[in-house]
Amino acid sequence: MDPIALPSNQPADRFYLGGHRISEFRGEVDSGPRTPEDWVASTTTVRGTDVGLTRLPDGSLLRDAIAGAPVEWLGADHVRAFGADTKLLVKLLDPGQRLPVHAHPGVAFASAHLGTTHGKAEAWYILAAGEVYLGLTRDVPFDELAALVEAQDIERMLGLMHRVEVAPGDTVYVPPGVLHAIGEGVLLAEVQEPEDLSILLEWRDFELDGLRDGHLGIGFDTALQAVEIRGRSADEVAGLIVRGAGNGSALVPAADEFFRLERVVVDGSRELEAGFAVLLVLGGELRLGTLALTRGSTVLVPHAAGPLLVQGTGELLAARPPAAPPGLA
Repeated sequence: MDPIALPSNQPADRFYLGGHRISEFRGEVDSGPRTPEDWVASTTTVRGTDVGLTRLPDGSLLRDAIAGAPVEWLGADHVRAFGADTKLLVKLLDPGQRLPVHAHPGVAFASAHLGTTHGKAEAWYILAAGEVYLGLTRDVPFDELAALVEAQDIERMLGLMHRVEVAPGDTVYVPPGVLHAIGEGVLLAEVQEPEDLSILLEWRDFELDGLRDGHLGIGFDTALQAVEIRGRSADEVAGLIVRGAGNGSALVPAADEFFRLERVVVDGSRELEAGFAVLLVLGGELRLGTLALTRGSTVLVPHAAGPLLVQGTGELLAARPPAAPPGLA
């Protein structure tokens, strides 16, 4: 099995603007004004739809291909630990407007209330600078938070959150439950658990019905229980961020239980370890076997492809599932 270059996979008619810079980054025809997400190597659907799944060059769904040959795609150690679950979704995000304030549940809550096998931890690799909102600056009692949501008092809501400037090469880990919002103009690559689960606290200025869709169908009284209401200090928030990720692991260690992300600088040649991975080329001119890769290229790597020799000059991101726990191999 060889690595596979993938075109963009941008679900249409999302509730927020964006998408042009994804097309520009990937060197593709403009995808339209409401296509702000590129779901790369996706075995996940937009919640409540059949949209979002990646198709392979032969027309088959990646989800079905992995289910039919999990060891070849994911490796025996991974399958023993996690089954035929990739444990990973990679996205490109291009917000043409600030995203709404929201949070994602952890696996215990999602399993108990939504019947899913993952929560939605996520992390961002920043490609274009801007600002993000991350975590509360003080403890906010549940009743106060629920009142802000009901009133759609967005200005006060944002005023309760840490506002953080981010630059290209920074990474941000967002644990489950932590309130966050990505500012307009920030372009980023995201690694996450493979679920589409968002608890929306804000919808006032977006093309969505928050009263219907903001609580994942379980009501706000229940959904808001998954939101972290304790305040985090500035130092705690800073502890979720890596400034200017170097050559190697790009995320804080707390992210390792959910996914891994490595920045790889190539000057001549570089060998990547065997294993299921999604590669995103940040710049330069690289070659992987018969594949010529430039800025914006995305490559799906099956475990059976073995160790990879990347040649040329440039840099890329390698996103992987969590490592199988010791003792299960």
